[in-house]
Amino acid sequence: MEKIGSFISKLFVVIMAIITLFPFVYMILASLMTFQEATSIPPTLIPSELQFNNYAEALKQAPFGRYFLNTVLVATLSTCGTLITCILSAFALVKLQFKGKGILLIGMAALLMVPYEVTVFTNYQTIAQLGWLNSYQALIVPSLASIFYTFYLKNYLTSIPISYYKAAKVDGCGDLEFIIRILIPLAKPALFTMSILSFISGWNSFLWPILVTNDTKMRLLSNGLSSFATESGTNVQLQMAASALSIVPILIIYLVFRKQIIRGVVRSGVKG
Repeated sequence: MEKIGSFISKLFVVIMAIITLFPFVYMILASLMTFQEATSIPPTLIPSELQFNNYAEALKQAPFGRYFLNTVLVATLSTCGTLITCILSAFALVKLQFKGKGILLIGMAALLMVPYEVTVFTNYQTIAQLGWLNSYQALIVPSLASIFYTFYLKNYLTSIPISYYKAAKVDGCGDLEFIIRILIPLAKPALFTMSILSFISGWNSFLWPILVTNDTKMRLLSNGLSSFATESGTNVQLQMAASALSIVPILIIYLVFRKQIIRGVVRSGVKG
């Protein structure tokens, strides 16, 4: 019975893996097909001849280079801002004692249950009143802080003994110096995971950028792909090529740093 149960479990994992990977594999294959192969019914699974010129043609029809630079800039600055604000806020919530701390934690936890779509229009009105529409400020500033990552980092910092902080204070170490010289090195796994996940979130951002920008030069990759799908009409092979180009950087980041990501996620749930 144990062998049968083990076989069924492995079979289930394999089936789920195939279902998950198939859309990505087909996207790559379709990006190398001709128009007739990409639109044939029943669908063609293997291209008869690899059409690498589809990638060059897709890059010619839309300024994906500009979309790529915009996305890298916005995702990088948003990630850096999130790291700074989350480190400071998580440190305050874990190591400092102040009035109203419990109420603040309850309020932050309650905000986690508010759907993102509810706050989008309020943020949009604020950005519009500031005159930031169609600018990098509109794309970056609203994502410079995150309650989710604050709680994520807070949970990790809880495992760091408070005695480290007290000993540092006795030696005359200020809070900021303690954060830079002690806290950040100890929290590297969690910070690394936060950086990767935050960058991926910024890279895949779609709803907010499409609300606050309407200039082609300000589009991010997700918005550029959406517009390209409309503008390119029935050229499915070019749409697939553009989509494949957009996910390559994220796949490389994940494949290179997957061990660190998993290690950070696992250790963030370990209590000291």
